[in-house]
Amino acid sequence: MKEELAELTAVSPIDGRYGGHTIALRALLSEYGLIKHRVLVELRWFKYLASDENIKQLPNLTKQQSRAIDNLIDKFNVNDAKRIKALEKKTNHDVKAVEYFVKRSLSEIEGLQLHVEFVHFACTSEDINNLAYGLMLDAAMNSAIKPAMKNVVRAISEVTRKYAGVPMLSRTHGQVASPTTMGKELGNVVARLKKQLESVEKVSILGKFNGAVGNYNAHKAAYPDVDWLLVSENFVRHLGLDWNPYTTQIEPHDYMAELFQAIGRFNTILLDFDRDIWSYISINYFNQKKVDGETGSSTMPHKVNPIDFENSEGNLGIANAILAHLAEKLPISRWQRDLTDSTVLRNLGVGLSYSLIAYNSALKGIGKLELNEDELEKDLTKSWEVLSEPIQTIMRKYGVPEPYEKLKAMTRGELLSQARIIKILDELDLPENVKNDILELTPSNYIGEAQKIVARLLKD
Repeated sequence: MKEELAELTAVSPIDGRYGGHTIALRALLSEYGLIKHRVLVELRWFKYLASDENIKQLPNLTKQQSRAIDNLIDKFNVNDAKRIKALEKKTNHDVKAVEYFVKRSLSEIEGLQLHVEFVHFACTSEDINNLAYGLMLDAAMNSAIKPAMKNVVRAISEVTRKYAGVPMLSRTHGQVASPTTMGKELGNVVARLKKQLESVEKVSILGKFNGAVGNYNAHKAAYPDVDWLLVSENFVRHLGLDWNPYTTQIEPHDYMAELFQAIGRFNTILLDFDRDIWSYISINYFNQKKVDGETGSSTMPHKVNPIDFENSEGNLGIANAILAHLAEKLPISRWQRDLTDSTVLRNLGVGLSYSLIAYNSALKGIGKLELNEDELEKDLTKSWEVLSEPIQTIMRKYGVPEPYEKLKAMTRGELLSQARIIKILDELDLPENVKNDILELTPSNYIGEAQKIVARLLKD
């Protein structure tokens, strides 16, 4: 029995369970989105050729004809895409089906019936495809992915600012270490994410439009006096993409690899953050706001699980696996072209969708966090041993020989408490004012320049 495709019957959770997160990408990164952008490129190329005075066999368009073509683009819908899919069943070629659809559509515009053969003029399918994918990717990044990445950075920045001065124990190798502040540790994440977001922003989305093997062979044969390199550059830039003049039949997708790797690095840092927050929740450094009606466990009523960070972590892992494959595979093509990129490119939206799901989950989790300052303080007050670092460092300053070894001998096997520190200081040959300065230190105020580091980060 066949089930109708719906959120409950979708094989992928992208369109099923998590469909609410990814709905904004459906019109852009689905097959419908690909077909729509192919039609756009074909029609824009036809209009562009008509505006070139050197292409005398294709007259300039009238205002009515130009508006009619724009309407074909603006009003393109799922039913149009279905008509193209019906044509594809006959052609067994997806781009040829688009070409035939565009020809039929233009033939219905008064005065264009005799000029429809300029549709797909001098083009190979990849001329249409690479520009369509570039436009899809550009739209998806600008409308959904980059805004979500920025929201994540902004949310963690707000928590960083809020807790910039709240001291807590560090843990290196899982063991108690010199104090820091919660804000400073979260600020480290902000700095890392911002750097990778900058890398994402710097990637230029490229397009090529140069024929079967990248040499404008057919173009030159038909119109030998036209500067086809200039035409190609202007057309690609006219679409809002950057031009790549050096290609085989395909645009080599290096920019996609660069972009997906940058997104992958952003995702890895966020995954690291998810795990750290999960761990802080597990030791009660963070509480989570209770949501009425939510159930943490089917058998343990008391539980409030860190499910948002777990969801984010899991989806980031899937996203990075897909993005890594895209980045590794897409720049590789045998000789002037093979078709392995074609099927892989159809999954372009998958890695981005899982990333978007993960960003939204992380944002939801961050919104539930409440710092348990009492728990942080409790850990600090029972960890006076962290002051052995500043004491031995000050001993070095005043020339006390072997300060590390002396302090180790005086404290080994004993818990270091405030009283024990006072006793140790009595035995050390240090100026009285220095001893008083050391006595002012506590695990809670021994945080170095943590607050200054946060202030600098947030100012930048």
